[in-house]
Amino acid sequence: MDITSQTTYDLIGGERSLQQLVEAFYPKVYSDPLLSPLFNGDMNEIMRKQKMFLTQLLGGPPLYSREFGPPAMRARHMPFEITPVRAQAWLRCMREALDEVEMDGTIRELFFARLSQIAGIMVNASDKNERED
Repeated sequence: MDITSQTTYDLIGGERSLQQLVEAFYPKVYSDPLLSPLFNGDMNEIMRKQKMFLTQLLGGPPLYSREFGPPAMRARHMPFEITPVRAQAWLRCMREALDEVEMDGTIRELFFARLSQIAGIMVNASDKNERED
């Protein structure tokens, strides 16, 4: 398969790479004081859903839609107070996870740029008194 016919999902290493990324990411999220209040519940189930979503986002099989319908992530996240500072904290945790799994180069830049767009779209509240240190 030549590179022009590969999806971002293929280029990052597919299911195995996404599993490693999600496993590196969520412990960071659950230990972050700004983010942990938003992530109640079974971490394994949240990780499973995130892996399904990222698989679909990156051009892999539409796993998330098959089980849950259209992603509609902004609507699904409306019950949670997502501030600009929390969005940046989420991106910081993702950057650290990308470092941990040693994803680098152009594919990382493209992937992170897409995640940055999504993080911005998720913001639904002002920062009030929050600060990311």
